[in-house]
Formats: sequence, structure tokens, C-alpha cells
Amino acid sequence: MKIHEYQGKDILRQHNVAVPQGAVAFTADEAYEIAEKLGGGVVIVKAQIHAGGRGKGGGVKLAKNPAEAKAIAEKMLGMTLVTHQTGPEGKKVQRILIEEGMDIDRELYVGITLDRAKGKNAIMVSTEGGMEIEEVAEKTPEKIVKEWVSPDIGLQPFQARKLAFAIGLSGKQFKSGVKFLTSLYRAYDKNDCSLAEINPLVVTKDGNVLALDAKMNFDDSSLFRHKDIEELRDPNEEDVAETEARAADLSFIKLDGNVGCVVNGAGLAMATMDLVKHFGGEPANFLDIGGSSNPEKVINALKIIQRDKNVKSILFNIFGGITRCDDVANGIVEAFKKAKPEVPVVVRLTGTNEEEGKKILESVGLTAASSMEDVVKKAIELAG
Repeated sequence: MKIHEYQGKDILRQHNVAVPQGAVAFTADEAYEIAEKLGGGVVIVKAQIHAGGRGKGGGVKLAKNPAEAKAIAEKMLGMTLVTHQTGPEGKKVQRILIEEGMDIDRELYVGITLDRAKGKNAIMVSTEGGMEIEEVAEKTPEKIVKEWVSPDIGLQPFQARKLAFAIGLSGKQFKSGVKFLTSLYRAYDKNDCSLAEINPLVVTKDGNVLALDAKMNFDDSSLFRHKDIEELRDPNEEDVAETEARAADLSFIKLDGNVGCVVNGAGLAMATMDLVKHFGGEPANFLDIGGSSNPEKVINALKIIQRDKNVKSILFNIFGGITRCDDVANGIVEAFKKAKPEVPVVVRLTGTNEEEGKKILESVGLTAASSMEDVVKKAIELAG
């Protein structure tokens, strides 16, 4: 789950992570009031959307006084902000963050995420703050320093010092940086984050280290422990289909292709998408209906996939292990009665009660294949 920058900074404050003073505004008048409360001087007006690259898209502006902050807010609120992460359709700005201006000396980078290969959290720091970390990794990988943290013992003081030294901090900056890194890791760990990224991490002229930006993502599987964080979800920033899928207990991620995929099991879903790519097609989604053959799940899956007008064919790839193929076939037939697909559908059924399942599908004119390669090729062909 993603949240807005201002929400992330509120969480960081709770864990004593240094961030600039500021508040969120939903109207131009609120922007004026916040700018006045911050002293009436220079403030930064920042569009709040779930995407990076806001500055290049015109979503980050400097205002010299409250009146200018209000004028900028009037133009920014309601605008469609297009960045390299939003796609050409952009995102509508419905809230803005007003923050105090900073006397910046240096811009750095720090990010924390899980390294699945090592089974540890990885902290990455770089002197190249303000740049996309992917670009730094590609062009100057030597400027990224990593430290791995065992989840059972947490970030150790020597590791925080090592990272602070790596980005050139010294004196007061060093002390402030070590405290910042320690507190940031604590916030990441205690809130079950999947990502905590500060870009840029700034060093001010007076030697303080602060989070000028904050991106925090959370492990969906942990949200039952963090009801307060789940309440921060902004449905306006999420794909409608993904929101519907979550409500229907489906694992769904929209992609850019034209072959819709309905699969039972995350591993099989990944393998299906890989095979679609292998044979020259483009998957339109990741959709895992899980181990259930409940007709409602299949009906919801079809509705969600057909919402995407780019989808030109739908591929069912079902492996009947614990779930029986005839149960799944009955679910597909029921779904066809209630949500007749508007595009061609191909099905692969294999496993428990496979033959019974194929006979059931014939009642709605579907011939199930056993070969994964054949059914993927057919789906690609039908998608054109």
C-alpha cells in the first residue's frame, strides 16, 4: 500500500525522524494560512500524488510569501499532473503540502527495502540525492553503498556510522545523520514497510540532516496490525480495477498488454505471464483467483479484466490440485451466464477431475486445452 508524502512524514515524526515543518492543504485559502503559520517567508508548495518526478512535471514550486503560495495553490489544485511515473494520462492533484523553505547544503539519498535473495533488509545510501536511484545504479553504481540488516537484531550502531561516513558526513552532520538513519530504520521496521525512500535527504547549512521528501510503502499482508495506516489509503490514487479486486479478495495488478490472464496460484500466474511474453504477446494483468472455485470469484475476475479496453482475449490457466477442475469449470460456466465475455476466451485445465471439467466447459462452447504452450499461443493469436 502506498501513502502520500505528507502522511509518510507524519509517521516519520512519530519515530523522531527529522522532517521539515509543514502541513497539507486542500484549498488555496488553507495554503495561505499554513504559509503564514510557517513564518510568512519562503515555502515550498508540493503536489501530493502517488508518483515520482513531480518537480519536472510542475508539481513542486517555491513561493516567496503566503500570497504567492495561495496563487500557486490555486493553479496546482485540480491540475492534471503528468510525470514519467503517471503515464500520459497523469493524475489529478487534490491536495498539496506546504513546507518551510530549507537552506540546503547537500542532497543525498537513503532507501530501505527487503533484499529477498539475502533474507535481510537492505539500506542503500548515495551522495547522488535528487536523482532517480535506478539511473545512479545504471550509470555510477559505485556511488551506491549498501548495508544489510538482520531483522532479528536490527540496525546496529556501527552500521549506521558506516553509512554516515559513506556519504561524507562529519562533525555535527555525522551525529545528525547517524540519528536519522537509526530512527528511519526503526520507523520502517515497526510499521512493516516494504519501502522507505528519502530522496533527497538533505544536509542544511547549519549541519542538520532532514527528509526533504518521503516515500513509504507498506506490506499489504501486515495491514491487519496497522489499522491506523490502512485508514491512510487514498482510493483516488489507486487503479479502480485493483480496488475492486481487493474488495473481491483477488490478487490483481494491471499491466499494459492485451492478453487478460485468470490463473489460480501466484507462481502459475507469473509463469503464465512469462510464457505470454516468451511467445511475443503482452499480458494485460496479473490476476490470481487463489485456490477457490467459487463462481463469484470468476465472475468478478471477468468483470475486472473486461474493464480494461485494451484486453483483446482472456486466458484461463487452471491447475487442479486441491481445487478440482470440475469445480473450476462449473465456476467458469456460471460466470459466463452472469458476465458473458465480450472478447474471445481460451482455457487450459489440468489436474484433478480434468476430463469432467472439460466436458462441463463444452456446454458453453469452450474447448479446454491441456498444453500451456498451446493455450498461450492461442490467446496471443486471438488478441491480434
